[in-house]
Amino acid sequence: MPNDRDTLPAIELVLITGMSGSGKSVAITALEDLGYYCVDNLPPELLDSFISLEQSHRAERVAIAMDVRSAPSLPGLPARLAALQQHPTRRVHLTTLFLDASTDTLVRRFSETRRRHPLSLKSSDDQRRALTDAIEHERELLAELRDHALVLDTSLIRPAQLRRQLKEMLGDTQSPLTLVFESFAFKRGIPTDADFVFDVRMLPNPHYDPQLRPLTGRDAPVAEFLATQPEVGQMIGHIDAFLRHWLPLMLEDHRSYATVAIGCTGGQHRSVYIAEELAKAFATDWKARIRHREADGWPTPPARPVASDGQDRAGPEGTP
Repeated sequence: MPNDRDTLPAIELVLITGMSGSGKSVAITALEDLGYYCVDNLPPELLDSFISLEQSHRAERVAIAMDVRSAPSLPGLPARLAALQQHPTRRVHLTTLFLDASTDTLVRRFSETRRRHPLSLKSSDDQRRALTDAIEHERELLAELRDHALVLDTSLIRPAQLRRQLKEMLGDTQSPLTLVFESFAFKRGIPTDADFVFDVRMLPNPHYDPQLRPLTGRDAPVAEFLATQPEVGQMIGHIDAFLRHWLPLMLEDHRSYATVAIGCTGGQHRSVYIAEELAKAFATDWKARIRHREADGWPTPPARPVASDGQDRAGPEGTP
């Protein structure tokens, strides 16, 4: 006869961590909307006891925020997480989200809100630490957690867009791997949340055709121009083959989300077209989404889903 432990429900655990000022409170709110029981700033030492308590309450979806406020305990957190996943009766399915942003963005956010950074005081001599130094020190403390997490760069997105991205990622768990194809402009920097970055600036550029210049890679005249260029087709084929070779290995490494960034000079023509074509090709086997950082406006809108027939399934603009 099975005991109570054998009948405990499996728990979907989302660990939210990352840089101070990167949007962790926004993420907690989004997960609450998805039905997760959320706890902010749980000490790592209480992780196992907390999961045990929630399982006894028959909880199935739990989110925990941990960050540099628990700095003395952070070095032991990866081992605690591994032990929790390997526990014979806990049955914990873990997703770790690391919210990041550029140092300049974090400095601006702290300046605008006039809030003190958690590391702005040195523990040794109690003198105020310069904000940029505090941020870089925080990066060092969180580096190991970042290496084992899904990284979301919030530098260029609004809170509402971050909430929508999280709901897209965590609201549908049927697909084993979600692919986001993101176009971007190199002149505005490489997306820091990208798992793969492909440079397509060497391809023929529609920008130099006055009739094509104001359009984007989603417009038929630009798409027709690029489709007739042999180099463009070769580039798409090479990226497609690369991803199909390595994505199964990412699944074996228990990855559930990957961002493929395609960059050109202005993020308007070539990168947009190639991202769209790749999303159509991969939508037959994976859950594919598209995000155009520059072509869809500034800041970036949320990724939109692509159906297996290649059709855009985006809802009305501004839909949560």
